[in-house]
Amino acid sequence: MSADLTHVDTWLFDLDNTLYPASSGFMGEIEARMTAYVQKVTGLPRDEAYALQKKYLAEHGLTLRGLMENHGVDPDEFHALFHDLSLEALAHDPDLVLSIARLPGRRLIFTNADDIHAERVLERLGLRDLFEDVFHIASFDYTPKPSPAPFERMAANHGVEPASTAFFEDSERNLAPAAQLGMTTVLVGPHAPASTAPFIHHRTEDLAPFLMTARLKEAAR
Repeated sequence: MSADLTHVDTWLFDLDNTLYPASSGFMGEIEARMTAYVQKVTGLPRDEAYALQKKYLAEHGLTLRGLMENHGVDPDEFHALFHDLSLEALAHDPDLVLSIARLPGRRLIFTNADDIHAERVLERLGLRDLFEDVFHIASFDYTPKPSPAPFERMAANHGVEPASTAFFEDSERNLAPAAQLGMTTVLVGPHAPASTAPFIHHRTEDLAPFLMTARLKEAAR
C-alpha cells in the first residue's frame, strides 16, 4: 500500500546513502580517505585506525566529532579531504528527480556532512534546485545526529513543525530523535524492510517509487 503522507508539508532528507543508493559505493570512497586520515592523525596501523574510526562513529554519531574531541582535529581540514572526490559513482536518477519535485511544501537537506560536500552531491544528482536549504554539520556546531540538539536547532531555525514533517534517513538511530519530536520517519535502504524499531513509521528499499506512489496533500507539479 502507498504511504499516507497527506499531513506532510515539510520534507526533510538526509544526504549520503539516502538520496543515492548505498550500492553506488560512494561512501566506501569517503570511508577509505577517512581511515587514511585517522592513520595520519594517530599514527596507528590501518586496521586499528579503521576500528577507532568506527568507535568514534558509534560513540559520537560522527567520526569527526571523536577526532575533534580527542585529537584536536580542525573540521575544515577534515572536510577538505572529500571536496575533490570523484562523483562518477553517483548516477542522475530522473525518477528520483520527478518524485521529489512532486512533493508539496518545503524540502530541506539535514546532513552530518559539510556544505561543500552536500552542494557537490546535490548538483551531481540533479537535485540542487529542488531544495530550499541545506542544514549541514557546521549549522549545528558539529554536534551530529542522532543528538537531539541539531534537530531542535534545525526546527527552530527553519520554523519546522514536527507534526507536518517527514524525515528520510538511511540510519535507523538518526530517526529516533525525529520521532520523539513528532516527525513522520522513513527508513531508506536495503536494510529498511528488516527494521523492527517502533519509531520507524515507513520503510523503503528504494526512495523514488516510495515517493512517487505516496499519497500527498497535493502534488507540487
